[in-house]
Amino acid sequence: MGNSIRQIGILGAGQMGDGIAQTAAQTGFEVLLADQNLAIAEKGKSRIAARLSKMVEKGKLAESDAREQLAAIRAVDGIGGLSRCEMVIEAVTENAALKFDLFRKLDDACAPGAILATNTSSISITIIAAQTKRPEKVAGIHFMNPVPVMKLVEGIRGLQTSDETFRLIRGVSEQMGKTFVAVKDIPGFAVNRILMPMINEAVTVLYEGIASVEDIDAAMKLGTNQPMGPLTLADFIGLDTCLAIMEVLHEGMGDSKYRPCPLLKQYVAAGWFGKKTGRGFYRYDT
Repeated sequence: MGNSIRQIGILGAGQMGDGIAQTAAQTGFEVLLADQNLAIAEKGKSRIAARLSKMVEKGKLAESDAREQLAAIRAVDGIGGLSRCEMVIEAVTENAALKFDLFRKLDDACAPGAILATNTSSISITIIAAQTKRPEKVAGIHFMNPVPVMKLVEGIRGLQTSDETFRLIRGVSEQMGKTFVAVKDIPGFAVNRILMPMINEAVTVLYEGIASVEDIDAAMKLGTNQPMGPLTLADFIGLDTCLAIMEVLHEGMGDSKYRPCPLLKQYVAAGWFGKKTGRGFYRYDT
């Protein structure tokens, strides 16, 4: 399927945003990377540079290609720096109020024809689109973490998303080398509707003292052939993100089976978000 988009803006230079920026640059897009300010965006680009350098050291990437890919990414100062982009992908933390505010600002800053996409993992695309005057040009483009490695993208159309917008986000995803699956705008979409209750149940097994962290993960890895245990995966995703998604599922579906485990809430309240903070179900060097 063809793709006419050449320049992509990424709003959010954290783990997901810089991963999307790196993948886009590696597949022929010009990328503008923005965050709250230029310094944060530059830090995101520096992390990309470090990853590309490691790939060169391991012989997985030619040094000339690494330079070219890094040159395709330009850090810019805030939303205003994305005003000329043909498509903007928002990739900030999973907080509905924050996303709503940013989409109102993007709607004001970007050209009327620009597509505004969100990397949300659970929040309604229809409600996000309703913050703008261009709901037909808003869609979900949910990448998996780590973006340069994981092959899947969930494409989510809101109630008013146009066929052309959806065609373009599919084209962009496929140019990035991703397998694109279309899902409905339902809380959690497809992946997290299945994955997060499993993680939440693993936390509940720990909470109830049924098995240890290590044994829960070993059981699921060896018993179901998963590449990593659910508690390791939760730490990698971020326990704050897992909790936010479970809360969206619980509120949106109104079913007690989606109620977040009290232990998950406690860990998040303690600031134990997982790998990114150095402590979750496991401890990490930071």
